[in-house]
Amino acid sequence: MEARASAKYVRISPQKARLVAPLIRGKKIDEACNALRFTRKYAAFLVDKVLRSAIANAGQNPNIDENILYVKEVFVNQGPSLKRWRARAQGRAASIKKRMSHITVVLDEK
Repeated sequence: MEARASAKYVRISPQKARLVAPLIRGKKIDEACNALRFTRKYAAFLVDKVLRSAIANAGQNPNIDENILYVKEVFVNQGPSLKRWRARAQGRAASIKKRMSHITVVLDEK
């Protein structure tokens, strides 16, 4: 039985968030929480928040045993980009893309 949680439109670039995702893939939930807690990246805080939400979602299902849960998959997809402009020399403008992410965590029983 699977439990999943996702956070959409998170204001971090997918490239930065994808650095943290492999740290917890395939691990038990207590190991994954510890790995994220001691990782010094802002994306680790966001992924940990989604992981805790997935654990809470699993707790709502009486068919799932929380003691044997592991992280089946975690992935970060790109969301929409906020488009901003920055003034440059000689009256020109350069575009700035502020990227967003969709973070998804799927838990399953061993």
